[in-house]
Amino acid sequence: QVRLVESGGGLVQAGGSLRLSCTASGSIFSINIMGWYRQAPGSQRELVATITSGGTNYADSVKGRFIISRDNAENTVSLQMNSLKPEDTAVYYCNTNVKPSSWSRPNTYWGQGTQVTVSS
Repeated sequence: QVRLVESGGGLVQAGGSLRLSCTASGSIFSINIMGWYRQAPGSQRELVATITSGGTNYADSVKGRFIISRDNAENTVSLQMNSLKPEDTAVYYCNTNVKPSSWSRPNTYWGQGTQVTVSS
């Protein structure tokens, strides 16, 4: 089993910054993709950013403001959020694809979510 623990959410004024972190622990042989999704009230969960060994991918709404990074040794993914806007308010979820062993298929895991609130 794999556990994802998120930290770093909170309340910030528009134009401010926050940094989210997520650490995976448990039965981990390898991790391919790590990423962040968000869900605002009344909306579907949407992709924010992902990172693999091949590079990064961002939603158009956060390009140029958010930066995703990864520490493979620590199985950690971080999201630096700058120039935050009220429309960035949502619960942010960490997501990862983990192979628990060399012969097993990867499984998808989600964190518990962390609230980000941006006031105008």
